[in-house]
Amino acid sequence: MVLIFLFSGIQAYAVDPEVPDSEEAISAGQSIFNANCKTCHRLDQKLIGPALRGVTDRRELAWIKQFITNSQVLVQGGDADAVALFKEFNNTVMPAHDFLSDGDLTNLLSYIEFGDKVDPAAAAAAAGAEGGEAASSGGGIPNEYLTIILVVLVIVLVLVLVVLGLIVSVLTKYMNKNDDLDEDDKAFINQKTDYKGIFKSDGMIIIVTAIVLAFVVKTAINGLYTVGVQQGYAPSQPIAYSHELHAGQYEIPCQYCHTGVEIGKSANIPSANICMNCHMHIQNVEGKDGISPEIAKIYDAVDNNKPIEWVRVHNLPDLAYFNHSQHVVVGGVECQTCHGPVEEMEVVSQYSALTMGWCIDCHRNTEIDTQGNEYYDKLVQLHSESSNDALKVKDIGGLECAKCHY
Repeated sequence: MVLIFLFSGIQAYAVDPEVPDSEEAISAGQSIFNANCKTCHRLDQKLIGPALRGVTDRRELAWIKQFITNSQVLVQGGDADAVALFKEFNNTVMPAHDFLSDGDLTNLLSYIEFGDKVDPAAAAAAAGAEGGEAASSGGGIPNEYLTIILVVLVIVLVLVLVVLGLIVSVLTKYMNKNDDLDEDDKAFINQKTDYKGIFKSDGMIIIVTAIVLAFVVKTAINGLYTVGVQQGYAPSQPIAYSHELHAGQYEIPCQYCHTGVEIGKSANIPSANICMNCHMHIQNVEGKDGISPEIAKIYDAVDNNKPIEWVRVHNLPDLAYFNHSQHVVVGGVECQTCHGPVEEMEVVSQYSALTMGWCIDCHRNTEIDTQGNEYYDKLVQLHSESSNDALKVKDIGGLECAKCHY
């Protein structure tokens, strides 16, 4: 849900004493904020709605709770502050939140006033560093090693030829100093090298043929390794949707649009009605009039009851089974681990190789968080009896063929 509310005003404030600052209240309020408010609001900056921190100094507590519960009651009743806010933010209707209890509202305000007080510049710098680290940690493909081996072999061959040439030169000079040699021996030692004969010799033909065959085989192997691999694939979409804007600037969680990621095998591509949750209120970029041509395509899809034909970016072969909920919910894997820094992508591309080897490497290296989960107690005990290493995915069947192919 989108929470379009409230309260523009000054930044210096004294928090209402009825708003608790305990860790429990702040944590509970953060969950409520992320589920209902984060799409349109930030604590310390204006987004689709106003910045929220300091609201308890600017408004009465009872008024705030009533506004959150159902802002239109105040607007339709002619409340001056509510009407002013409604007009300031383009008559955007905030959904009612009458399902929130008084305790929920108090916890929400606790988070708004006391939660996440960080330096925005430092947070942006840290996020950029993490994205760079993720981008630089992509795994190599084996054909790269084959290229290195071939280059090294060619270099070694050239060095061997150079060394042999030097040895021949030194021996020739040494033998010419021997006065006991007859004319035939001297003629043999000082004979000119027949380079044409060398290149036509059986040995040279074998060497050249071997090098050519090696590069042909290497090229074939490169081709085999790329079969079915779409790394870097970035197709054009029917609507110019920017993940950099939505997931980056507006920090809309991936799960808001890809609703199946926590409950099923597929993350699923969002339908037009999910887009309309926001775009029924937002029809263009800030400062421009009329409806944006790209947003108009969403309205057209809804009006004609026709789905948006998004082009799938990440594809796995039918013979491979992958479950998003198992990795995201149970494994706690972040979206960026596989999909890269999507929040920085104007056009989404396939970031990782998504090959079997890539998956297996992850299973071999990923440690399982067993703390506080009784399911793993016996497994940890059995594993510790045979190994001093941490329990990893590979130790609980992560390398079994039937886990992904059955």
